[in-house]
Amino acid sequence: MKEKLNTSNPEHITYEHPPLDISVLGGIRLEGLDRMRVTLKVKVEHLSLRHNLDLYNDNQTEKLIRKLAERLEVGTSVAASALTDLTDQLERFRLEELEKQQTVHDKRKFLNPDEINQAKEYLSAPNLMTRTNEDIGRAGVIGEETNRLLMYLIFTSRKRESPLHIVSLGSSGIGKTHLQEKVSALIPEEDKLEITTLSGNAFYYFGQQELRNKLILIEDLDGADEVLYPLREIKSKKRITKTVVIKNTKGETRTVSLVVEGPVSVAGCTTKESIYEDNASRSFLIYIDESKEQDKKIMDYQRKLSAGKVDLSLQNGVIDTFQNMQRVLVPVTVRNPYAEKLQIPEEVFKPRRTNAHYLDFIEAVTFYHQYQREKKVDKETGEEYIETSLEDIEEANKLMKEVLIRKSDPLNSACRKYLEWLKTWLKVAGKTSFTNKEVRQAIRINPSNQKRYMVQLQDYDYVQKIQGEKGKTRPGLAHHYEITNLEEYEQLKDGISSVLDEILKKLSNLPAGKAGKKGS
Repeated sequence: MKEKLNTSNPEHITYEHPPLDISVLGGIRLEGLDRMRVTLKVKVEHLSLRHNLDLYNDNQTEKLIRKLAERLEVGTSVAASALTDLTDQLERFRLEELEKQQTVHDKRKFLNPDEINQAKEYLSAPNLMTRTNEDIGRAGVIGEETNRLLMYLIFTSRKRESPLHIVSLGSSGIGKTHLQEKVSALIPEEDKLEITTLSGNAFYYFGQQELRNKLILIEDLDGADEVLYPLREIKSKKRITKTVVIKNTKGETRTVSLVVEGPVSVAGCTTKESIYEDNASRSFLIYIDESKEQDKKIMDYQRKLSAGKVDLSLQNGVIDTFQNMQRVLVPVTVRNPYAEKLQIPEEVFKPRRTNAHYLDFIEAVTFYHQYQREKKVDKETGEEYIETSLEDIEEANKLMKEVLIRKSDPLNSACRKYLEWLKTWLKVAGKTSFTNKEVRQAIRINPSNQKRYMVQLQDYDYVQKIQGEKGKTRPGLAHHYEITNLEEYEQLKDGISSVLDEILKKLSNLPAGKAGKKGS
């Protein structure tokens, strides 16, 4: 007897079991090994029958066998044998396809000795942070000097046991996804997962180890409301679990726990700062540069690109170099001998979590410098580790100052931008007070947005009303406002900078070997 399964067209699988010719219309689903739902077309000469069933369900299979015997005039033993053999061959086909997919996913680039040496030489040379930032620019990232280096180091932290996370905030169309895409291009393909849309259950159906030490890139957090909870969980607990009910081949139900392990580094973009407050507190927030100077840099680059004056081969070469550097970075424990003497400014909101972010970021800088740090061994545990240097703390402080300022500011980014514009406008116009109408005439702003900003500014006493009565709109009776302290933001920035600088200065003056000793 000739039996043959033809899978050349996965959407129309054919199977011959004389006298039966069977077609599997639409193919089979590779996921869900506990079931095999198919749509079959069974032919015997000029007679045919179409039927949808789960081949793992005995009741449905027996029903089809009886129907084939009645409609197609074949013996029940022939029909049963055909369906049993078809099920066995479809099982083998599905497992083979899953193995092929797994093989494709596991493909990684293996570096040759020259590529390894080149990557290690780059990471071992002086001024690593400065050269890295400059070369990120050569890779096609325009401007955003602080944001791009901060983002790159956070992406690099995916290789550690406590990775960092980042959210890019800014107006629609300002270039949030562009920055994330360009910087993530420096990370090897096998180490990242790019997601455009994501359902609430999607995270739970990855393989248990599939996301470990991966960079997860979410293009638009505004469209990923359902996934915010599992995102928070995998960030905080480094694993997520979900219990689901499934049916076995006999139709009996049982529970199965789906487990996906981290750690992972998560990056996303959004325009809605307040909505993601809980997620944001677990992430570094960066605000995209919306200045006219940045607009000019980008437009100049676009013109050069259009004129053919941008060396794309040079950009690609830089990207390859960075990806190879990422591949030679290896997991290593980082110990910070200065950690007990480090402090964050008192003005910072949610200081416990921010303090952890600050310390983790310093360790990320040290981790990136692993080829410039002496490897030491703990005599008690035998653990190999590298130590944070003062230079690492200094570099981290440069990048963290803006982050800490934002975490110390009660105003959201849009309201802060509006207030700083007001200060500049009043200074240029030589005014000390203003009306909402005057502001709208000077700047294109939606009245509802302006109202929201003004309510927030008055709630935090940044702006106070000095003239006007509620409901009075006649000339001379309009509400007049003034800014209570024109220097408050500069004072906040100076205060945070001085705290970080003062602590670093004290650490620099410590005698050698005293940093890590308690009570020193």
